[in-house]
Amino acid sequence: MVQKAKILLVDDRPENLLALEAILSALDQTLVRASSGEEALKALLTDDFAVILLDVQMPGMDGFETAAHIKRRERTRDIPIIFLTAINHGPHHTFRGYAAGAVDYISKPFDPWVLRAKVSVFVELYMKNCKLREQAALLRLQLEGGGEAGHGKESAGLLAELSARLAAVEEQAEALSKQLDDDSADAAAVATAAHLERKLTGLRRALDALEPGTGAAPTLPAQG
Repeated sequence: MVQKAKILLVDDRPENLLALEAILSALDQTLVRASSGEEALKALLTDDFAVILLDVQMPGMDGFETAAHIKRRERTRDIPIIFLTAINHGPHHTFRGYAAGAVDYISKPFDPWVLRAKVSVFVELYMKNCKLREQAALLRLQLEGGGEAGHGKESAGLLAELSARLAAVEEQAEALSKQLDDDSADAAAVATAAHLERKLTGLRRALDALEPGTGAAPTLPAQG
């Protein structure tokens, strides 16, 4: 059973949260509400999120300040943030949003189809990264048990399974990259996809180094 990605919705107005849930429910992911910046930061302490939809104007800690806290934490700094604002902003206001670490800045009222499409890209990238981490964990188990006697057939079988799973992820990542190129997607989404492909390449090289007859010691790709 495929685990669902979590999407964090941050807005101080319940009706706005309800509207976001209605728009994003079609993605069939787990939607988590936060009615303030403080509540959002608390949720981020324990859960992993694919993307954050963050209202700019909130009482107390506003969206810019909340984003600054998110980007300062090592655990959360790479989570994509989409700013939502009802302000008729100018270039300076938009620049402040991107400077705070947002990957996108959308004005209300927004097109539901556009918002859902943007969120779906980051959810898909997140799921690809999760699969990649699973492959790396299995590879580490393989390396830890590889030196034990009598495990030759088991090791070969696991290696073949890892290679097949990685091939499936590689194919999906390639298709996603082509989709991003075709749709002229946001630069942040394209950069994230390129980062994923680099990690996949590193993992493929590590698997190839485990093949019988290769004397090279495999180097696993770094996490993150």
